[in-house]
Amino acid sequence: MDYYWQLLAWGGEGWGDDFAWGLVMTLQVSVVAYAVAVLFGFLGAAGKLSKHRIPRFLADIYTTVVRSLPELLVILLLYFSVASGAERLLKHFGLVAETFQFSSFWAAIIALAFVSGAFMTEVLRSAFLSVPPGQIEAAVSIGMNRRKVFTRIIFPQMMRHAVPGMGNLWLSITKESAIISVLGSFSELLYTGYRAAAGTKQYIFFYGLTAILFLAITLVSVLVIAQIERRLNRGHN
Repeated sequence: MDYYWQLLAWGGEGWGDDFAWGLVMTLQVSVVAYAVAVLFGFLGAAGKLSKHRIPRFLADIYTTVVRSLPELLVILLLYFSVASGAERLLKHFGLVAETFQFSSFWAAIIALAFVSGAFMTEVLRSAFLSVPPGQIEAAVSIGMNRRKVFTRIIFPQMMRHAVPGMGNLWLSITKESAIISVLGSFSELLYTGYRAAAGTKQYIFFYGLTAILFLAITLVSVLVIAQIERRLNRGHN
């Protein structure tokens, strides 16, 4: 048992600080990617619900293509093709210096969020359609403007229906954050577990520890999501 505690020592003699940083990196990537995915989701849902043909077409292409391809493939294409292409374009027009490079962290975040945003789009679209049209018509009939109709009628009810799906996507993103380790030197939780296991040959111990930490993230998240659901469903049970 003392040997395993030594493996988790802080500093150069153990892997404790590496796992702590890996956990922080996983949470950081997950939170930022989730926030950006919500933005993509709202834009995609607005496009799919638009009365205009072009936004609907673009939103349909976005969700269909992204959900049809393996997530890792989409992330790799975005990271290595779109990001590098945008860099060359900006340099060609002299908008940035020749040494300019996109932050690998933010490129990975946006790629992950872009993939999750396609699924978020469908969650938010379905949540919007669950709001009774009669309530929207009644709000308009008494003179509410569009902003008040959305903030007071649509959005609160949307979120009540969207939280379960959004919660599942949060749990999915915490696990998919491990994908970004293939894009560069991102020492998130799974990559840290891999390095520790490969360096010490203690595969069961370190992969087991990695699994426990991911499980802890999930359990805490489930409790928080359940609390949010109960709060939003007050008066509806």
